[in-house]
Amino acid sequence: MRKDVRILLVGEPKVGKTSLIMSLVSEEFPDVVPYRAEEITIPADVTPERVPTHIVDYSEAEQTDEQLFQEISKANVICIVYAVNNKKSIEKVTSHWIPLITENTDKDSRVPLILVGNKSDLVEHSSMETILPIMNQYSEIETCVECSAKNLKNISELFYYAQKAVLHPTGPLYCPEKKDMKPLCVKALTRIFKVSDLDNDGNLNDNELNFFQRTCFNTPLEPQALEDVKNVVRKNLIDGVCDNGLTLKGFLFLHTLFIQRGRHETTWTVLRRFGYDDDLELNQDYLFPPLKIPPDCTTELNHNAYLFLQSVFDKHDKDRDCALSPEELRDLFDVFPYMPWGPDVNNTVCTNDQGWITYQGYLSQWTLTTYLDVQRCLEYLGYLGYSIIAEQESQAAGITVTRDKKIDLQKRQTQRSVFRCNVFGDIGSGKSGFLQAFLGRNLMRQKTIKEEHRSYYAINTTYVYGQEKYLLLHEVFPDFDYLSDADLACDIVCLVYDISNPYSFEYCAKVFKQYFMDSKTPCMMIAAKSDLPEVKQMYGCSPLEFCRRHKMPPPQSFTCNAASAPNRDIYTKLTTMAMYPHVSQADLKSSTFWLRASVGATVFAVLGFAMYRVLLKTR
Repeated sequence: MRKDVRILLVGEPKVGKTSLIMSLVSEEFPDVVPYRAEEITIPADVTPERVPTHIVDYSEAEQTDEQLFQEISKANVICIVYAVNNKKSIEKVTSHWIPLITENTDKDSRVPLILVGNKSDLVEHSSMETILPIMNQYSEIETCVECSAKNLKNISELFYYAQKAVLHPTGPLYCPEKKDMKPLCVKALTRIFKVSDLDNDGNLNDNELNFFQRTCFNTPLEPQALEDVKNVVRKNLIDGVCDNGLTLKGFLFLHTLFIQRGRHETTWTVLRRFGYDDDLELNQDYLFPPLKIPPDCTTELNHNAYLFLQSVFDKHDKDRDCALSPEELRDLFDVFPYMPWGPDVNNTVCTNDQGWITYQGYLSQWTLTTYLDVQRCLEYLGYLGYSIIAEQESQAAGITVTRDKKIDLQKRQTQRSVFRCNVFGDIGSGKSGFLQAFLGRNLMRQKTIKEEHRSYYAINTTYVYGQEKYLLLHEVFPDFDYLSDADLACDIVCLVYDISNPYSFEYCAKVFKQYFMDSKTPCMMIAAKSDLPEVKQMYGCSPLEFCRRHKMPPPQSFTCNAASAPNRDIYTKLTTMAMYPHVSQADLKSSTFWLRASVGATVFAVLGFAMYRVLLKTR
C-alpha cells in the first residue's frame, strides 16, 4: 500500500474549496476565508487507513496554470469541487476540469477523481440526477459526495473517500461498462484461490476458508457467517458452491459483489496480503525479500521450507505415484507467470521409468535452485505463497545461510547439507555419463537423451555416516584457458579421464597443476570407461603415480556401461571427502574409512526408504 496520499482540490472560484479544507481542520466554518489554504498534512494516526495524507488547495487568483499542471501531476487523487446551487460550476466539471486533468496525467495511470458537490445547505434538492450521467461517462470518477462546509456535513467522509480512492482504487479491479472484474484482477484472484486451495480439490472447504479469512483479516469466520456467505453465492450462481465448498467461480463472484457494493477495500486487502501492488503485479519486495549472504557462505532450504515443498508436491501428485506427470507439473506451476522448469530439469534430477520427476528429484531440483540462484528460489517460493501458507514473515525465513567455509575447516566439521563437486575432463572423457550415472541411468538409457535437453548439472542424495546429504555435480566446459571463479569454487574436484584414450589423462593433470595443486580443495581422479581395455597414458607418469606424488587417493575405476543402474559408491566417497576435507590422505586410502561411511549410508538408505513408504501410506 502507498506510504502517503496527496489530495488536490480544484474547481471554479467561490465553490468552497478552501472552506472545505478549513472546516475539516478546525471542525468549524471559518469566518474569514483566504484565497487559498496552505498545504496541510494529516498524520497517519488520525486517518482511518493509517496513512499520512497531504491536502492541497488550488486558487486561480494566486496560482499560474503551470503551477496547477504541476500539482495535477503530483496528485494521487483529485477532488473536483462544484457548488450544487451553481449550474455553471457543474457544467465546468466536464467542459473544463476533466479534459484539463486528462491532458496533464499519464494515460496509462489515470488519477482517480472525486466529484464534490459543496453548499448542500443552500438547496433542498440533490444534484445527483445531473451528476450520475457524468459518473457513467468517465470511468476515472470513483464517487460523488454532496457536502456542506458550513454545516460540516460529509466533510470527513469526503476526505475518507478521496483517501480510499488512492489506497483502494476501483480502476485496476473493475470495468463499469462490462460490469465485471478486469482480466488482471481475475488472474490475481485465481492464483490466490489456487494457493489457498490446500488440498487442490477445486473448492475452498470451511477449514481453507477460515485459514484464508484469518490470513487476510486476522479473524476467523463464525460457522453461521460461513454459511451465510455460501448461501449468497448459491442464490446467484448454480456452480458457485460444490461439496459445501466455495468454487473458483463462487470466489470470483464474491469479490465482484464486494466491488459493486463499494467494498473494494476487502478485495484490495486480499490482493495485498498475497503480494500484489497497485498495478496487480506481484511486488518486488514480496518476491525478493532481503537476504544477506556473506562471502564463502552457501544457501540451503531449511526444514520448514522442505515441509512446505513436500505439501505442495503432495497436493499435486493426484495419482499418488510419487512422481509428477507433465499435467501434474503444469498444474503445480499454474500459479507462476511462466513455466520455470524446462526439459533439462528431467536430466538434472531423478525421474521414474516414464521420465517423470520423482518426489526425490523434485526436492533435489529445489535444493539445486536454492544453492545456485537463491534469488530465483525466493521468487518461486513467492509464487507458491510460502510466507502465507507457512505463516512466515517472508520467503527468506525458508532459507539457511551456512557459515563461512573457513570456519568449517577450522572446526573440522560442517552443518551444511549440500556439497558441490565440479567435474573436469577433456572432451569425450565421460563426464556427462558420470553425471547421469549419479541419477541411476546406465549408458543405454543415457543415449535416449536429446542433445538440446542435456544438463550440465546433476543432483541427488547420498548418505555419509547415516546422514542424508545432497551432492551437486557440475560438468565444467573443457576450455582450459577460460576457467572462471565459479568453475573453481567447489567443495571437491572430480578429474575424469578415459582409460581407453592415451591422451585423456594429460588434460586432468594440467587442470590439477594449474588450479588445484596449491588449493585446499580435495581432488579425486576418476578412471572412466573401465569396461574398455586400458591403454598407457601419454604423460610423464602413470595416473596412479601422479596421484601418489600429489597425495591424492588412487584413481577410482568407473563405468556406466552396465545392464543395471551404475554403482553409487564413488558418489558416497566424493561426498565424504567434501564433508571432511581435513581428513588425511592416509585415512582416505584406508578401506575401513570408506567402509564405515558406505555401511552407514546403506543402513540409513534402507531405513529412510522404509520410513518414506510408511509416510506414503499415511497420506
